[in-house]
Amino acid sequence: MTGQSPYLLAIDQGTTSTRAVAFTLEGKPAAVRQIPFKQIYPRDGWVEHDAEEIWTTVENTVGAVIADVGGAERVAAIGITNQRETTVLWDRATGAPIGHAIVWQDRRGADTCQKLRDSEQGEIIQYRTGLIPDSYFSATKIQWLLNSQPDLRDRAARGELACGTIDSFLLWRLTGGVHATDATNASRTMLFDIHKQDWDADLLNMFDVPKDVLPTVDDTAFAYGETHSDLSDAKIPVTALVGDQQGALVGQACFETGMAKSTFGTGAFVLANTGAEAPQSKHNLLTTVGYRLGGEPAYAVEGSVFNAGTTVQWMRDELSLFASANETLALAEQSERDAVMFVPAFTGLGAPHWDPDARGALFGLTRDTTKADVVRAGIEAVCFQTADLLDAMTSDTGQPLTLLRVDGGMAANDWMLQRLADITGVPVERPDYLETTVLGAALMAGVGAGLFSTLTDTDAFRTVDRLFEPGRSEDWRAARRGVWQDAVARVLTQ
Repeated sequence: MTGQSPYLLAIDQGTTSTRAVAFTLEGKPAAVRQIPFKQIYPRDGWVEHDAEEIWTTVENTVGAVIADVGGAERVAAIGITNQRETTVLWDRATGAPIGHAIVWQDRRGADTCQKLRDSEQGEIIQYRTGLIPDSYFSATKIQWLLNSQPDLRDRAARGELACGTIDSFLLWRLTGGVHATDATNASRTMLFDIHKQDWDADLLNMFDVPKDVLPTVDDTAFAYGETHSDLSDAKIPVTALVGDQQGALVGQACFETGMAKSTFGTGAFVLANTGAEAPQSKHNLLTTVGYRLGGEPAYAVEGSVFNAGTTVQWMRDELSLFASANETLALAEQSERDAVMFVPAFTGLGAPHWDPDARGALFGLTRDTTKADVVRAGIEAVCFQTADLLDAMTSDTGQPLTLLRVDGGMAANDWMLQRLADITGVPVERPDYLETTVLGAALMAGVGAGLFSTLTDTDAFRTVDRLFEPGRSEDWRAARRGVWQDAVARVLTQ
């Protein structure tokens, strides 16, 4: 490392694009590169990615950012944040993926998970993993991949194959063969006991997953290895892995029990820090590892909305209602009708319903319905679903939320955030820097590299752009949410 101030480089491998960002040690972005990649839909409910294409986007974005900051010797450490449950199987000898990655949105394991939910095994899974049996998580994806070709299970038994979430695959490629993950990503597989902090033998047997194909599980901030020569001239330590939503929890400085954030990306995800306690939800929320440092996990409760940004994408790409997401604010402001309700259950409904067979619907259409009305309804749908999650969290914890920190691409929309505050009745706080997921990965990398002694050293890096206060009456809120809940009831299948 030269005498110049170093940078922290974060890789944000998301559902639709890969971003690399170099941050100063004060948490300010200094260089950003982003590349989208292809979405693959083989059949209804199936979603796949080409893991080799993803790796190419990582190589290109990271290489460009390293060049932008003056070379690898200027980078102190790398952190990786990733789309969590998406699963890759690869050849240990070559590092080549076997088939496509199966994406977190994929529903091919839904029937298996429904049977588990209806059995005593479902209770075992929920208690040990904090998760509700669902094909959203990695277990049935790994099971499917191992069964996808006749020889794969024999090859796995011979130690020829490795499997893991995207962070594990990228770490393997970056370091030339380190097979590891962190506790936040492991906690999303439905194979990891969040209380014992280890892979669970009974669950591995239940899903027929051999432990030897899985990565070791380490802390979120940890010395995972160094980049090999194919990526850069100098070796760079990889010192953090963190699932994307937990990365945002860190980037939003939600370090105290009860603090909560909601990230509006491809999906929408609300996480509330519960500290050393791992509560089991009575309202279909998830318990997950928020982060783990020094072997000690900080837990979180989570509610997931499967379709948030994808709702905007669908309205843009399939309905051609606008050319750019930036137009949605003006369109929503144009609409003066409350009649249209949009339930965007393209791949089922997440918490608190967990209905994989529910499908999307538009209600209340009339001859004078405009595209502005539909756009408004699509944005409002994300707000209504978030409100449902906050209600469930309040019921589980007994503590009403007093502030919601928000981030992600949709959080740039002022109309949406004001409507979110109105519908939830909770003040909504937006930071200056919206990409808190990748910021969280960088801050964790700084902890892992010893540049920050504790996470709380990074508190000051988060600054507030605007606070949105609720501006509607309780009667208005109750009436609007009643119409929403009626619309949801009409698409539920369970």
